[in-house]
Amino acid sequence: METVTVNTASASYPVHIGPGLLDETGALAAGVTGSRTCAVVTDSNVEPLYAARVCRSLQNAGFTVRLHVFPAGEQSKNLPVFGEILEFFARNQLTRSDLAAALGGGVTGDMAGFAAAAYQRGIDYIQIPTTFLAASDSSVGGKTAIDLAAGKNLAGAFHQPRLVVCDTDTFRTLPEEAFADGAAETLKHGLIADRDFYRFLMSEDIHARIDQVVRRNVEIKAAVVGEDEKEHGRRKLLNFGHTLGHAIEKVSGFAVTHGHAVAMGMVLASRAAVRLGHSPAGTLQEVQSACRRLGLPVECPYTAGQLFAAATADKKRDGGNIDVVVLEEIGRAKTVRLDMEGLRSFTEAAL
Repeated sequence: METVTVNTASASYPVHIGPGLLDETGALAAGVTGSRTCAVVTDSNVEPLYAARVCRSLQNAGFTVRLHVFPAGEQSKNLPVFGEILEFFARNQLTRSDLAAALGGGVTGDMAGFAAAAYQRGIDYIQIPTTFLAASDSSVGGKTAIDLAAGKNLAGAFHQPRLVVCDTDTFRTLPEEAFADGAAETLKHGLIADRDFYRFLMSEDIHARIDQVVRRNVEIKAAVVGEDEKEHGRRKLLNFGHTLGHAIEKVSGFAVTHGHAVAMGMVLASRAAVRLGHSPAGTLQEVQSACRRLGLPVECPYTAGQLFAAATADKKRDGGNIDVVVLEEIGRAKTVRLDMEGLRSFTEAAL
């Protein structure tokens, strides 16, 4: 087991990474909370695979466990399902001193974390990511949210977990496409923050080095979040590929998965940045080649008009402006502030 500590202004917590950790969940949770009641939230895909092991581990550590299962998929990341989680907490008489656990991928982590932030004005929770994507990105940093009809992640809260337990054995059950979603966020971290990590990804088999890869992802994100917990400055760099990526998700009706959309978004942002003079020549080719190596798409099937209309509802919009992230070079990024007409031009240049 490897451990990375995340330090933010509001909380400090460990991220444990390694094989076989699901069976250690109870002991690890008992070490960070005095509660002995835990509400486990998971989805219908993860429940038959891992819920029994996690619940048994918690029970063996002295927890009374309650389990809630919701239908898997981004389409469940909405107000009605969010409300069902809150009602589950209330029906089981959770108190402010009790614990919630998010067992699953990013949708589960986002929703269970937001429910923990909202219930009785905030209860503790832990993240137990079971996807490469969630382990490398969404389980760390305290962003929690649900989608609204107008766009992705438009309602949420910053609520740091007490603990993250990442059992890398769970990635073995992922389809290759789902594993590639995690590779997209991994590539993003290398592109914006660590040229050596980028080169490592271009030369190594990340399946064979998965513990090392997840650890470096967490280290990069922890450093950024520790400096800027609530995304007022440096944390915005983590949104590379996300403004147009979220637009792609929305336009596709979420048929395009998050990681695949982010990969397309990184390619589009790089093309626009080169054309508009924000990134050096050759950046686009580097990003395209990296995406192809990791099994990620480089073409977008949607028009500039479709993406611009969806991007105007992005939660990162600040009044009439939005910050887009571009690469100054491989391993270093910056934000560029655009008004809505500038965003339109950026989107047109991207296509």
